[in-house]
Amino acid sequence: MITATEDQVYDKKNPFKAQLNEKRLLNKEGSAKETLHFVVDLAGSGLTYTCGDSLGVFPTNAPEAVTELLRALRFKGDEEVTLPRSEEKVSIKEAFTHRLSLAGPTKKFLELLESKVTDPVEKAKLEHLLVMGKVSPDQLKAHLAEREFIDLIEEFPSASFSPQEFVASLKKLVPRLYSIASSPVVYPKEIHLTVAVVRYETNQRQRIGVCSTYLSDRCPIGEPNLPVFVSSSHFGLPEDEAKDIIMVGPGTGIAPFRAFVQERAALGSQGRSWLFFGDQHREFDFLYGDEWEKYLEEGKLNRLDLAFSRDQEHKIYVQDRMIEKGADLWEWLQSGAFFYVCGDAKRMASDVDQALHQIIEKHGNMSQEDAQAFVKQLKKEKRYLRDVY
Repeated sequence: MITATEDQVYDKKNPFKAQLNEKRLLNKEGSAKETLHFVVDLAGSGLTYTCGDSLGVFPTNAPEAVTELLRALRFKGDEEVTLPRSEEKVSIKEAFTHRLSLAGPTKKFLELLESKVTDPVEKAKLEHLLVMGKVSPDQLKAHLAEREFIDLIEEFPSASFSPQEFVASLKKLVPRLYSIASSPVVYPKEIHLTVAVVRYETNQRQRIGVCSTYLSDRCPIGEPNLPVFVSSSHFGLPEDEAKDIIMVGPGTGIAPFRAFVQERAALGSQGRSWLFFGDQHREFDFLYGDEWEKYLEEGKLNRLDLAFSRDQEHKIYVQDRMIEKGADLWEWLQSGAFFYVCGDAKRMASDVDQALHQIIEKHGNMSQEDAQAFVKQLKKEKRYLRDVY
């Protein structure tokens, strides 16, 4: 839900320049992960939110990445360009910094590059890549996934572009959506985020997640220069506060469930709450662990099942804990509980879905087809909701 001040409406087209009030590391020393908690100040925005909503953040590219690409292209940075699918004119440095993505080269760009190179060896190499793309599109896709534009410009230095030609090949730098990790009942004037900072290596070059490192490395505390907007979601608490909720949120998937439990605790909701959380090591990666244990002790969280995959030789995940507790989980579902999943779409969400079907088959004494029909009905009743990415 979004509201506005009398003279200003803040949304995706007109983001609010918010201020970061806090950033702190959630992982303990010894963790292989870097997960940060952020507090975003909404004062003066007129923006409101509900549990389950997301915060949209407009990032900027890292200055060193911009400088490196300008240098490789032999541009000064002050050349004027017209933004793709727009009539707006800006300097190419501004375009690279705030407007365009410097990642995600495509086959179409390779074709353009092949027409621009003058070195015979480089041309032959590009022709080979394009032939490979026809024979095995997936192989070319995997090759390009390991590269950003800077890799290709440095690999084929004989190519020469005009600033406008190159800009036309780039996609828009889009906002990133982060599940909100706070309740508006408890924090009406601020939004909390739980963000995994992305740093990795491909093609022998260090890479970063543009928005996660913008928040962690490049956005200062206490300055109103963070462009944000609220994105409404279907992923919310039951209207009936007496309904039970089952939440499955490993890693940063914990974010909306922190908001859910925070709000239910503040409102004194009668419905029971059951959380499944997982990560690598309990000692280092139990995100908001102190809060969960306090909620559990106070009876504001009724059940907490943890899966720390690297704390034993055999890896244990949230779906394994679900299966272990299958009889109770089935009983909760039979009693009208809502089932929520948040986190990784590629593996976790499908593994959790498979475990849910398995639990329903076993403890509901159903055939595979009947279990599928049961899950379909849960979704129809909006009792099975997913926020996956």
